[in-house]
Amino acid sequence: MTRYPEGIMTETIQSSRRVAVYCGSANGTNPAFVAEATALGTAIAAAGLGLVYGGASVGLMGAVADAALAGGSEVIGVLPEILSGKEIAHAGLTRLELVPTMHKRKARMAALADAFLVLPGGYGTLEELLEVVTWAQLRIHAKPCILINTAGYWNGFLAFLDTAVVAGFLKQKNRDLLRVAGSGAEAVRMAVGAFPPLESLKRE
Repeated sequence: MTRYPEGIMTETIQSSRRVAVYCGSANGTNPAFVAEATALGTAIAAAGLGLVYGGASVGLMGAVADAALAGGSEVIGVLPEILSGKEIAHAGLTRLELVPTMHKRKARMAALADAFLVLPGGYGTLEELLEVVTWAQLRIHAKPCILINTAGYWNGFLAFLDTAVVAGFLKQKNRDLLRVAGSGAEAVRMAVGAFPPLESLKRE
């Protein structure tokens, strides 16, 4: 377990590709949610990618991590110290990093990843998604942001975004920054096809 007082910019530069996955620490009521999280972890490993996620062993977070580890992926968990007693830390990761705050967690995950994939989740997942898409809108990064719409979970949110376009609060070109995949495997293919060039990234 590695502790990062500032949570960022402390690792030797590497060239491997990684994807960050945002998702719930609960299983949800539909068995399709856990099944898709497992399928996503398997697809990440099959593509030779690393996984960056929130560091917990439970819920969709644990399912995607377990599947990626089983497939031989590097899996890095980033867990705030304030949650270490609430979100059960995964003991089998390639590396678990403890950071001081939620803000440091998000910054660290963003720095480590080349793309952002989003499974079902609650407030925290939605907040993480909106932040990285907003950063893409502001041209802070050019990394793909892909929503995995398992069992239509995100249909209401996608309808809201379309309403925001019609109402004039969101430009269509920025609405299009959030791509939608029907499955984890499709999301991985989309991410691989849209990675920014390595030379444009600060690798961690």
